[in-house]
Amino acid sequence: MSRLHDPFRRGQLAIAALFLSLGFQYATWAARIPAVKADLDLSAAEVGVLLMAAGVGAAVSFPAVAWLMRRMGSRRLALLSQLGLALLLLALAAAPNYPVALLVMCADGVLVGCLNVAMNAQGAALEARHERNTMARLHAVFSAGSLLAALLASGMTAATGSVMAHFGVAVVLLAALGVTARTGLLDEDAPADRPDPSGAEAAADAEPPADAPAAAEPEPARRRWTVPSRLTLWMCCAMVFGTVAEGAMNDWSALYLKDVAEASAELAPLGIAVVSGMMVVARLFADGWRSRWGDGRVVLLGSAVAGTGLAVALVSGGVAPALAGFACMGLGIAAVTPCVYAAAARQGSDALTLVAAMGTTGLLAGPPLIGFIAGASNLAWGMGAVAASAGAVALCSTRIRWTAPAPVAQSEATPA
Repeated sequence: MSRLHDPFRRGQLAIAALFLSLGFQYATWAARIPAVKADLDLSAAEVGVLLMAAGVGAAVSFPAVAWLMRRMGSRRLALLSQLGLALLLLALAAAPNYPVALLVMCADGVLVGCLNVAMNAQGAALEARHERNTMARLHAVFSAGSLLAALLASGMTAATGSVMAHFGVAVVLLAALGVTARTGLLDEDAPADRPDPSGAEAAADAEPPADAPAAAEPEPARRRWTVPSRLTLWMCCAMVFGTVAEGAMNDWSALYLKDVAEASAELAPLGIAVVSGMMVVARLFADGWRSRWGDGRVVLLGSAVAGTGLAVALVSGGVAPALAGFACMGLGIAAVTPCVYAAAARQGSDALTLVAAMGTTGLLAGPPLIGFIAGASNLAWGMGAVAASAGAVALCSTRIRWTAPAPVAQSEATPA
């Protein structure tokens, strides 16, 4: 079957457009923070609060996102939040003062929470419908979106100092991604398109035996949020620690190389490149690992490698050990969020919404938290907290009930 007409491939492309959008939008505004700081004449402390505003918006969005998921479904919520995030770039560029910028960033955190939940729900539904793993590759596309945004920011900064012009180009690209996503997202109410090999559908249509007990009336759909289970709380913990480590490595690795490892100005940016590059590569292969060893083992071993590798690098000191430790972190932590999202989706939309909200909070609030630790002591201790976060993911993974490895087609075991 042609890839263009393959329902799995079509859905995968549409959902990947959402992941690319989120990574691209996040890195686009992050890359122009220095320009926003200069335009609004902000202090370093005010910039820190501006960054925290997005994390606060994501943290408090959980009740609203849970309600919107039940009322609108993941397809409509994903498309609307993707559009809203594009428009917020223009709002940030046009913000006349600091209070308005804070409101924009808080709204950005809310919409990031909406899109994060909706697109991961779509990815989990695609896996369940076709019984093929794809979550790790979708998260690799998120990382690729960040890389694309960084390249665009570099080019636009060289061409013009106008933040509005830069964000205007970004909005056009996001609009194109939104059109791509709209053509193939899943309708949650649609039946699975694979045949029923067991003949269960025919059996369901048959008349029940005369002496069979009457079937229970279907319970009405529950519309209220329920108290999260212990399993969901362990997933939340794993997600928070995993995204704290992921976000902090992207924001603090270059500064650690420069100020602690005493790397040259030319080598310092390699920290981000090593972490991001290893995460993209690992996520391209991680779906094959999941099908071979199972999600639980991938998360446990990966987070253990991440935490141990970074800890050894911090103790050893120097540029080369630091880069090796960063590579271990990128390789090991890459598959954590895809696996936890997939596990949460199997517990229902409320569990997925809560876990995703915690993930967004950890990703946005983690870097400032590490900065606070570094300010109270030094950056080496801050990076030590990142290694400890990866170790905490390994501990949490032992308390999560994982499913057995899914039978996945060989073509999905390795990158296309």
